[in-house]
Amino acid sequence: MTQPKNPQADVDAAAERIRELNEQILAYGREAGLSYLEAYEATVKTFADYHEQAAGATGIEWMTTVARAQADFVRELTKATTAAARETLK
Repeated sequence: MTQPKNPQADVDAAAERIRELNEQILAYGREAGLSYLEAYEATVKTFADYHEQAAGATGIEWMTTVARAQADFVRELTKATTAAARETLK
């Protein structure tokens, strides 16, 4: 003879499985977001470095100064933006 089913227990068990799955999805999303931020930050830094070097290669002092200032600004802005995004993902 089988025992009568407890519908509430079935619902509770399903809800718990869904909660666990949602937590896993959120964790994977955070990891993917952090990986994206790392790649983005590295790409922007590389671009800023290249831009600064290219302007420096011209030998024109004012252009080198402007490019250096712009590259520094981009690096600092990217650093601040990605730091804020990392905090949001925590």
